[in-house]
Formats: sequence, structure tokens, C-alpha cells
Amino acid sequence: MGFNHDRREVIMCRNLSKYALIFLFLALSVLIFLLRNIHTVENWNCHTISALYQLQSRIQTSFIPASLPTFYNNHTFCSHLGQRPSREEELEERYLLDSIAWPEHTLQSRALTLRLTTDPDHSLFAILPSKAGREWHFGDQLEALVQVHDFQGRPKHYGGDFLLARLHSPDLGAGVVGTVLDHKNGFYSALFPLLWTGSAQVEVTLVHSSEAVAVLQRLREERSDRVFFKSLFRLGFLSETTVCNMCLPPDQQPLCNYTDLYTGEPWYCYKPKMLGCDTRVNHAKGGYLKHLITNNEALLFQSDVNLKVHIHASGPDRVNVLPPLKDKTVVESDTLNLETTKIAPSGYYFEDTWTPLNGFKIRQFNNSTVATQCLRNKMIYMYGDSTVRQWFEYLIALASDLKEFNLHSPKNVGPFMAVDSTHNILLKYRCHGPPIRFSTVLSSELRYISNELDGLSGGPNTVVVLSIWAHFSTFPVEVYIRRLRHIRRAVLRLLDRAPGTMVVIRTANLQALDQDVSLYNSDWFSLQLDQVLRAMFKGLNVLMVDAWQMTQAHPLPHALHPPPAIVKNMINMLLSHICPEKRSRMI
Repeated sequence: MGFNHDRREVIMCRNLSKYALIFLFLALSVLIFLLRNIHTVENWNCHTISALYQLQSRIQTSFIPASLPTFYNNHTFCSHLGQRPSREEELEERYLLDSIAWPEHTLQSRALTLRLTTDPDHSLFAILPSKAGREWHFGDQLEALVQVHDFQGRPKHYGGDFLLARLHSPDLGAGVVGTVLDHKNGFYSALFPLLWTGSAQVEVTLVHSSEAVAVLQRLREERSDRVFFKSLFRLGFLSETTVCNMCLPPDQQPLCNYTDLYTGEPWYCYKPKMLGCDTRVNHAKGGYLKHLITNNEALLFQSDVNLKVHIHASGPDRVNVLPPLKDKTVVESDTLNLETTKIAPSGYYFEDTWTPLNGFKIRQFNNSTVATQCLRNKMIYMYGDSTVRQWFEYLIALASDLKEFNLHSPKNVGPFMAVDSTHNILLKYRCHGPPIRFSTVLSSELRYISNELDGLSGGPNTVVVLSIWAHFSTFPVEVYIRRLRHIRRAVLRLLDRAPGTMVVIRTANLQALDQDVSLYNSDWFSLQLDQVLRAMFKGLNVLMVDAWQMTQAHPLPHALHPPPAIVKNMINMLLSHICPEKRSRMI
């Protein structure tokens, strides 16, 4: 019996050895196949790889929202990442933050009830009499006094509401923005320059109550994770998707550090469990966090109730503007006493055409021939978000000889390029670096604007167009200041080495709002960023296209991507500076 038992063990060992050799051979064959065909495997469509791979992707995608980390309620963790600013930069940052500081309201959040907040339906405005009695003339200043009330009809005694004011005439196709002054006692002044003769109607809009602004402030400082991002990591058959952001708590799990080597701009992803950080394939918007505010706070963001709702006039809401008085000099009419009234409109519409107040003549580019002649021998580089990509698309439609070159880029993402070889025109668009809320951007295509500018030769035939604001609304303002600081340095370097280069900056613009959009992309966030942008580039040799006032002064509804009638005026302004009207010589 013992002999037979030993014999069976020997036979089993031999069989196991034989099978082990077979399994080893098969494993080596698979490994050799993968190594020799790794690039082919990586390019296979995910539907053809394996059912396991598809199941893995579904599990990871559905798992992302549930696995979001608890975010630190301390904005300094996010805002002070990156390169340490110099003493001068710290002082500038402090000045910028002070300049956009918003009046605080006195209502405590724990006592917040809708009936105590601003109600546009109970609020009212009145046009104040002119200095000459009840007559208004071209070149005068019109003032409307606004008083806000709560939902009980009682006047409020503190400020902080976000109001917009516009003077317009639908029949004349005219419009100009007004400056709103907060007296911090429930009263506001809306000041308008009178820039045309005829009818002029006052329009005052409550965008957000002061109580709603306080909610937005808290979200901006404490919940910059309310929009989250993700990246796909892939190597062969293996793939993982992890959460990414500019600010990730370091004590949750290991991080992949993608901080830009040149600018120090921070970006992190949670490290995949089975793959290395160098296997990142793409970047994408992950989604929006929900349940960020209480039920009482949600009542502050109701369309047609207290979100972008007009305030009615207590009396007449319009005046008739007469021609200028004969005893007024031209200088007095043109200056409009802007310094003392703090009115700073950059331009106005008349007959649906934008006219800058600095005296620059805007040409009308209504056909392909005129636009093409203007762009002849030009290289136009556009960098930024989708609002400047809209310019790229408009120019291609306007200049019919510009043909888009197929770079096989994802739709609405880019990069994009168009060429007119006959007239030697090059037009290019590239999105800015993270944070960017596009659907999917290849990791290799993530570029920071400042680095791209450093790669340009520049010169009198080079035009650079920048637009960067919409994707920074969920982050503390310090993050935006840091990004603009890098871009400003690069612009100065470009202008130093190639003084003839034209640099154009498109500002932020108003957009349609509902409750969800307000929590992530409110006009209040955009307004704050826009004021910082203007201050940081003030005095530099750049052209500022005032998209904010061009959307506010126009009668068409606000939209993130403004309608063609507004974009047309923006492009006319751009092309007019590229090809200014030639003045006839005096004989």
C-alpha cells in the first residue's frame, strides 16, 4: 500500500510539472504578445477589449460620486497652492481682494427666512428730477433711486444686493449700462449717461439678494470641490478612473502631482490603485455636487421670484432726451463728468451697433471679402474657454476662404486650426489648462496659456486673443489672480520681444441663470472675476473687448455664449483694431 501511494505521488508530481511548464509557456507567450503589441492594444476600442474591461469601467464611473473626499472647509488650502508670490504680488492681491469686497448683510444665516429677504416685486425705483427741472438733454446724467423691500413689504436697511441697471430704447436699437452705487442702507443709485436723443427707458434688475450673495460667497470659499474632475489612466487591458482637482486633501489617499513645471500651477489626481501616474490618458469634467445648500437657502434662488427679476418703477420709467443745450460745450457733453459720478461705460449701442466712448471708429465687416482682406497675412492665436472658441467659429463663417483643417480633435474641445493659403491667413484655437470643464481633453493637449505665449515669435502680423474666466467661478479669487499673474508675465515677455504683437482680451459676460447655474456660474462670480481681470491688465498695451457691457446693454437675453448679433459687434471691434480706418490726410 505504501509503495502504491508513493507511486501515485510521483505520477502526480510529474503531471503537475508538465502542466506547470504548459502554463508557464502560455503565460510567456501572452506576455510577449502584449509587449510586442502594446501600442495596438492601447488603441483598441473599449467595446472590443473584453467584457471585464467594460464592466470595470462602468463600476468605476458609477463609483466616482460616492467616493468624493470630504473637502476641507478652509479656502486657504486651495488658494495658496502654487508658487509663493513676491511681496509686491501679495500687496497687489490684497488690493484686488479689497477692491471687490462685497457689503455684508446683517441677517444671520440661522435666522434666514425668505420673508426677510429682498423681494423685487415689493421693491421700486424712481427717476430723480434733472438739474434743469424735468428736462433731460443729450450729455446729461440721469439718476434713478432704488429702494429695496422684503417679502413683507418692509424696507430693508442694509445693502449688498446685486443689481444691474440699463438705459435703453428698443425703437432706436440703443442701450447703455448704468453704474449702481450701494448706499448700504437699502437704497441704491443707478447712474446713466444720456448718449442719444429720443426715448430712454430705465431698467433695474435684481440678480441676487444680499442674502443669496452671502450663500455664494460661502460656497466659493469653502466648496471649490462642487465641480469635480476626473482622469482616465490606462495601460494595456488595465484602466482606472480617479477624481482630480486643483485642491485635493492629501490625507485621503496617495496623489499624482501634475503641477506645471514652468508656472507652478497645481493640479492633482488621486493615484490609481494599480497603475502609475504616467499612464494618465485624458482629463474631463466629472460632474457637479448636489445638496450644497439648505432648503431655506434654496428659496433665495427662484426664477421669476428673486433671481434676475425686474424691479418696477414707482412712476414713469422713461424720459425723453432732447438735443444738447446750445450753451453747453462739446467737451462737457463728451466727458459726462465721469470722474465725479464714477460712471465708466466703455461704449453703447445705437441702431444695434456698438460704439466705444473712447472715440475709436468701429468698422462694419459685413461680408467675406472685407474680412479676408483685413486678415491677409495674419496669424491669429486664440486661447481660452468656449466663449473665445465662439469667435473662432464666427470668423470661419464670416471669412469663407478660411477652411478648417481637420486635426481630428474632439468636437467643442479642440485644438482647432483654419487656413486660407491664398491670402496667407492662419487661425488657431486652443483651450486653456485646468480647471477646464470640457467633456474630454487628451492629457497631451492640456496647455497653460502662459506657456503657449512663451512659444510664440510674435510680431506685427500676429494677433493673440485671450478669454479665461468661466471655469474659475467655483474657486477662491486668489486662484484666478494667480493664473492671471502668470498670463500677464507672459504677455509682457511677448510684447518685449515682439512689440508689434496685438494682444486682445475678451472679458466675462452675463448669462442665463437658474438655481443650479447660480451655484456654480452665477453672474456674481463672473462680475468679481471680471473686475480682477480689468484691474490686472489696466495700463498694459492690450485691447479689452468689453463683453460684459456688450451683453448687458443689449436687449437680447443673456447667454453664456452670446447670440450672433452681439458676437458680430465683438468681431467688428476686433477686426477694426487689426485694420483701423485710415484717416484722410489734411491738405
